[in-house]
Amino acid sequence: MMSFPKNFLWGGATAANQLEGAYDVDGRGPSIDDIAPGGKDRMKIIKSPDFDWQPNPKYTYPNHEGIDFYHHHKEDIALFAEMGFKAYRFSISWSRIFPRGDEEQPNEKGLTFYQNVIDECLKYNIEPVITISHYELPLYLAEHYGGWKNKQLIGFFKHYADTVIDRFGDQVKYWLTFNEINSAASFPFSSQGMIAKTGADDKRNVFQAWHNQFVGSAYAVKAAHEKNPDSQVGNMIVYATNYAYDANPVNQLAALKFDQEFNYYTTDVQVRGEYPAYSESLYKQYGFTGSDLDRTPEELALLKKYHVDFLSFSYYMSSVTEVTGKVSEKTAGNILGGLKNPFLKESEWGWQIDPVGLRVGLNRLYDRYQVPLFIVENGLGAADTVEPDGKINDDYRIDYLKSHVEAIQGAIDDGVPVMGYTPWGCIDLVSLSTGEMSKRYGFIYVDMDDQGRGTLARSKKKSFYWYKQVIASNGADLSSDHLDY
Repeated sequence: MMSFPKNFLWGGATAANQLEGAYDVDGRGPSIDDIAPGGKDRMKIIKSPDFDWQPNPKYTYPNHEGIDFYHHHKEDIALFAEMGFKAYRFSISWSRIFPRGDEEQPNEKGLTFYQNVIDECLKYNIEPVITISHYELPLYLAEHYGGWKNKQLIGFFKHYADTVIDRFGDQVKYWLTFNEINSAASFPFSSQGMIAKTGADDKRNVFQAWHNQFVGSAYAVKAAHEKNPDSQVGNMIVYATNYAYDANPVNQLAALKFDQEFNYYTTDVQVRGEYPAYSESLYKQYGFTGSDLDRTPEELALLKKYHVDFLSFSYYMSSVTEVTGKVSEKTAGNILGGLKNPFLKESEWGWQIDPVGLRVGLNRLYDRYQVPLFIVENGLGAADTVEPDGKINDDYRIDYLKSHVEAIQGAIDDGVPVMGYTPWGCIDLVSLSTGEMSKRYGFIYVDMDDQGRGTLARSKKKSFYWYKQVIASNGADLSSDHLDY
């Protein structure tokens, strides 16, 4: 197979709302994620028609402390540098910069924190890859404006994006606008700040919110290019390579429709700059038309002019489409679950493991869009065991990542231009789907449990040394049998 490009961006990825902690420190305001309860019922609770924006004393909120990256970032970035990171994808907490989200003046202490993080990365020649909005809409914008269905949020986001791009744009080359923007197809809470009580179950609201985010994204592309012509801005989706269960044409058509709505709709707009031909058919399924959405000619022109430069995505699993009732066994997954694929194994949390699906997905996406691709999340959530001697022998994680790196190499050999690979949760953090610390992804172990007990001490897992070797060899050495650990 072909080797990885010399400038390949090996690294790792995290999000502010899952690791920073310090949720009420130095002027930060509350975000929607601060009222997301911990535990396996997290998603069920949030989707309930009774859920409101108020914390409940019967729940725990692990995001409040995270792993206290706010006070440990120098130590953590030094560990990333020891692994040889070329890039570190992290996010800025909107409410750390604008506590309510609609202020005129930013919180300077928040800007100073992210300046310190960026400086620390650059000290080790690590490229910052910054997500502007990663599932942490300021709570005030959700409560008082109804979330992203309200067009006023376009202006608030533009001001926020202008602020951080103006402050950091000379140092930051890579930006992502909205994390997993398409996830609102099944879970509008995280990416759009909407719950059942504020219209999350009305698909017209979801599609209006997407349009508003597309416009906000276009403004961010404009700002980044004007600040630094060398900057590159990407969109970001959760991608699930989708298969029809069998050769039944009905299932094949249903698989196509799934791809259009979940995998392609938001990306068609952000990469191509215009709404796809199937849009009206999609809206019709939910009882409205494109004319029911508030989209001005000026906004449509903005989308066309300021589309993104590259496509980034998370990949954890594939999905299966079967609509005849032949298959009923379900499986879990990232944001959305699905039907069980009999050819795949599952993780401890029920996510189907499909490295070949990553190669398929990379080919499909590049065939469709013809822009560089960046895998900014991928990884295995697992319960790690600390041995009596302090070691964490996570060979299962190494096996998972190795198979996916091989899939990326295969896609490169197929002719797909892949920019980089930043596995998710390179240091243990709070899980999005369940709010647990016990569901660990990292190369670095953090001593903290689901009840918030622990020393926060950092230690290196076996996978730390494996990934260090992978980066040092630019993907040429994926073996693990000779690691000195």
